[in-house]
Amino acid sequence: MPRQLQQYSPFRDVFNLSDELGRLFWGIGQVPGERDTEQPVAWSPAVDVVEDNEALRVHAELPGLKREDVKIRVHDGVLTLQGERKFSDEQRKKNNYYRLERSYGFFARTFTLPKSVDTEKIQAKMKDGILELTIPKKPEAQAREVNVEIG
Repeated sequence: MPRQLQQYSPFRDVFNLSDELGRLFWGIGQVPGERDTEQPVAWSPAVDVVEDNEALRVHAELPGLKREDVKIRVHDGVLTLQGERKFSDEQRKKNNYYRLERSYGFFARTFTLPKSVDTEKIQAKMKDGILELTIPKKPEAQAREVNVEIG
């Protein structure tokens, strides 16, 4: 079976590093008003970031959340996903839970976006617990073919 080649992306390591640093230093040097709550980050949703010729696509697993439970912000080239999955005392009292393995509480993920994307045209949709963001590339950053003349 032939080995699959992984497409080179200069932004892959930047996304990983930015995400890890964001989790470590969340709130330090933050723009006032950027975060609506002072709750600590309780969980972190799994996120895939995919790049193609036209856009970056971010897929975040947010099962059980509604569109209104999630805030998406872009400020100075940093994309922030935040929200909260709630578990009330009423739910706990109403049911006899033997085990709770799902995470509840506040979450936040941050990603530094490359300058090649158009943050004014970000589109977001949520379906079946998956938030999908499409962040289009600026036309000058999109791949194009170059014709080679002979002669």
